[in-house]
Amino acid sequence: MPHCILIRHGESQWNLENRFTGWVDVPLSPKGEQEAKSAGEKLKSYKFDKAFTSVLKRANDTLRYILQASNQLSIPTEHDQALNERHYGALQGLNKAETAAKYGDEQVKIWRRSYDVPPPKDKTELNPDGYSESLKDTAARTLPYWEKKIFPEIKNGKNIIVAAHGNSLRSIVMHLDKLTKEQVLELNIPTGVPLLYIFNADGTIVERKYL
Repeated sequence: MPHCILIRHGESQWNLENRFTGWVDVPLSPKGEQEAKSAGEKLKSYKFDKAFTSVLKRANDTLRYILQASNQLSIPTEHDQALNERHYGALQGLNKAETAAKYGDEQVKIWRRSYDVPPPKDKTELNPDGYSESLKDTAARTLPYWEKKIFPEIKNGKNIIVAAHGNSLRSIVMHLDKLTKEQVLELNIPTGVPLLYIFNADGTIVERKYL
C-alpha cells in the first residue's frame, strides 16, 4: 500500500526568535538542522518514489537532510510555491510575544490559527505588496496542487514525501482528516516530526500516525 510522509521543516531561525515568518526565506536554526537529520534517521527504511516541497530554503534543506540519510537524493523532486507557508502580511518579521502584547493573545491566536481571518494587510518593508493569507487562502492554492500533482501519484501506488510548512500542511491535514473549521483552530503541526499516511489502492486512508 502506498504511503505519504508529510513533514514540517525543522525549526527555522525565526521560529527560534519567535517571529512570524511567512514567505520570508529564513534558514534552519542549528536545532532545526538536527531535527531534520533526526527525521532522516527515522525515515531511513522508507523508500520514496517522488518528493514535493516549497520554494523556501527551510523546507528544501529539511528535505535534503532526510533524503541524504537514506541515500535518495536522486529521486524526482518538485518545488512549488503552492506548498509555501501562508503569507503573514504585516506580521512578517514581528515577534509573536510583542504582537500579542500589542493586540491581545486572543486576536493573535485568531490570526495564527483561525480558518478564514487573514493577518493585517498593511504594507511594510517585508510586505511591500500589502498582501496576507488566511488558512482558507492558503488552502485555495495548496489543495488544488495536492489534488492535481501529489494525490494522483499516491493513487498510482507511489510512495511520496512532502516537506512543507505549518499552514500549508495544516490545510492538507484538514482535508485528509476531514476537520471542521473549529477543529483546525487547535491543530498544530510540530517541526521536524514525520506524519505518515498509508493509503488503500482507491486512495482511502488506512493508517495515520506520527513517527
